[in-house]
Amino acid sequence: MKQKFVAAAVQMVSGCDWESNLARADRLLGEAAARGAQFAALPEYFCLMGRHETDKVALREAFGAGPIQQALSDMARRHGLWLLGGTVPLACGDAEKVLNTSLLYNPQGEVAARYDKIHLFGFTGQGESYCESNTIRPGQAPVKAETPLADIAFGICYDLRFPELFRLMAPFDLLVLPAAFTATTGQAHWETLLRARAIENQCYLIAPAQGGTHENGRRTHGHSMIIDPWGRILAELPEGEGVITAEIDHELIHSVRDRLPALAHRVIR
Repeated sequence: MKQKFVAAAVQMVSGCDWESNLARADRLLGEAAARGAQFAALPEYFCLMGRHETDKVALREAFGAGPIQQALSDMARRHGLWLLGGTVPLACGDAEKVLNTSLLYNPQGEVAARYDKIHLFGFTGQGESYCESNTIRPGQAPVKAETPLADIAFGICYDLRFPELFRLMAPFDLLVLPAAFTATTGQAHWETLLRARAIENQCYLIAPAQGGTHENGRRTHGHSMIIDPWGRILAELPEGEGVITAEIDHELIHSVRDRLPALAHRVIR
């Protein structure tokens, strides 16, 4: 059985200058490492919340090259962390779009897994309008990675609303879901959906979020959380930048699944 470990979720209020965002991420990851974390996750769009949706297209990098990916690799190695690098805008062969990609780095700074966001957010109401498909190309496949710490499944923000994505990958120990939920939809649905995904998959869930009023005027919900397989919130940060940590205990995962073997009782697959 894998050993217990400490995991961290980093909450940010990213701005329009990517270099400043990287410096803040590095500082917060240093705090996570100082608190004993062996795994840490940054939020969606950690490197840029631009003034225009096209700003991230201008910042795109080829997979495996570029200053953002190099910085993440350096942070993982410097802080000795398994690091989920929020999301990075990667080139997709379309000059007007990017892939919104989570990259998992091992403590040696090597990419151990890659997930391209599949479900693209669209919302109109209460004076807000978002259409990610204008600037993002969707990913094509779910991703689960086996690591020495845990078997990890990946999702990004709006993916949270599509439980079938995670059912395709179950069982796994840990679901990591970096996000930049809007204040409007987050207040209504964020906690409910997160706890449901942890409960139904009988796994730990780490949700690092954007949390506050950004330089571009957008307001995000925050409330980064770490949730256990019984649906209990182990740590939460309502708003502002900071770090939360909690222990990931594989014995609890097995205990929950032994007492309530819902995953074994699945009929429709």
